[in-house]
Amino acid sequence: MSSALYQSIELLSREKGIEPGVVVGAVEEAIALATRKYYKTQENMRGELNKDTGEITAYVFKTVVADEDEIEDPVNQITLEEANALAPGVEVGSEIRMYKDTSPLGRIAAQLAKQVIFQKVREAERDTVFQEYAHREKEVLTATVKRIEGQDVIFDLGKAEARCPKREQSRLESFTVGERVRVVLLKVDRAAKGPQVVVSRAAPELVQNLFQSEVPEIYDNTVVIRAIAREAGERTKIAVMSRDKDVDPVGACVGMKGMRVQSIIRELRGEKIDIIEFSEEITTFAEKALQPAKVSRVSITDLGEKQLEVIVDDTQLSLAIGKKGQNVRLAAKLLGWKIDIKSEEEKRQEVEQQMQAMSGGPTTPIEQVTELGESIIQKLVAAGITTVEALADMTPEQLEEIPGIGEKTLERISVAVRHYFGHFEEGEEPAAEASSSAPAEEAAEEDSDPAVETPGEEQAAAEPELERSAEAGTEDLAATDGHTATAGQSEEHEHEPGENETAG
Repeated sequence: MSSALYQSIELLSREKGIEPGVVVGAVEEAIALATRKYYKTQENMRGELNKDTGEITAYVFKTVVADEDEIEDPVNQITLEEANALAPGVEVGSEIRMYKDTSPLGRIAAQLAKQVIFQKVREAERDTVFQEYAHREKEVLTATVKRIEGQDVIFDLGKAEARCPKREQSRLESFTVGERVRVVLLKVDRAAKGPQVVVSRAAPELVQNLFQSEVPEIYDNTVVIRAIAREAGERTKIAVMSRDKDVDPVGACVGMKGMRVQSIIRELRGEKIDIIEFSEEITTFAEKALQPAKVSRVSITDLGEKQLEVIVDDTQLSLAIGKKGQNVRLAAKLLGWKIDIKSEEEKRQEVEQQMQAMSGGPTTPIEQVTELGESIIQKLVAAGITTVEALADMTPEQLEEIPGIGEKTLERISVAVRHYFGHFEEGEEPAAEASSSAPAEEAAEEDSDPAVETPGEEQAAAEPELERSAEAGTEDLAATDGHTATAGQSEEHEHEPGENETAG
């Protein structure tokens, strides 16, 4: 029959979840340490507990060597001759015990032994907890709320306590002591104070476990969860696919009248859940991931860096981005790609800028078109039109929206721009002249033409034929100027009296 001391050790072992041998070893080590300290010796000492009687003894043990020449440690070694005097029949290499009296140890030695026992038991308990939970990371456990410490919640897992920090909690949730909830085992920290188990209510694995519990098709692998992106307390996007062509994966997760998904939403305290059908085609998957927004088109901009460009209608841009960028952020996390989302208007402006950059032609200040007159130039500059190319790109309707531009002024601007580009065509080199057979109206519509250059005075002096051609063009232009100036003056009289002296 076991002694009362050993029965107490067994009771403690069951309570702490450790082996009784660990506690017995701690008791024996504590007695040996207290005895050695009492006798102030450095000899090797061990303790021994008798399970039947409960008696604890301590003894010094020494190794037997052949003679004094082989002694390396006089404190812990003894010659064969001396060992035979104490215990006849001892052989070389064996150990000889010399028991010590433990009755005079006293209160101080007992206190020291108590501290050693508690320390060993705590270490054994920490090792047990670590071995129990270290390999179970990402596993969903059922826990009971034990207490609340500040912003952290302490859960009872049965064999250990677990801490759920604020960052791993959903903002929609609040707990009461004694409540049973499901948590995800996040990690086990083997800290100085012992292993600390950290659990989470914000991990995506919790949603996956809930779907496995509520949806039989997921449990039996007919429907597979391919990806989950979650922002706890806000929204979760889950991508599912079916291995059976006759099973609708989204419908299986939603359930009849939404019963299955509503049960999960209640468990998550009202968190929104978007169930999306998975697609191997990344562009199709991106369109579905950005729901409820309607996507116009998706294109891959960088396959190596995994970047997508998504174009949506102007009215759908805010819906696609979501509140504080949540929708596009979750979609990017679900896909594992970077998403650059733009509206149709933004894309159009970007394309226009790229086309202008590709044209790369020189721009001509609008002041060089002297036919316009100083008054008209001032009005155009005030409207933001500072180059001839920009003026040529504008439609008559756009020009009429500028204050002070009427029909007659519009006609004058058209003639001036046409003459300006016609002057370039007549003054071009023969190679350029042969290629510029388009009407003046088409030349006026181009942003800029790098092939068209104004010949300098040196070139005109070196080529008499071109000079004569330029003179003829000048005479025609002068003849036309008389008509243009008249029209301009008439308009100035009609709209802005007193400025006719600047026209022409």
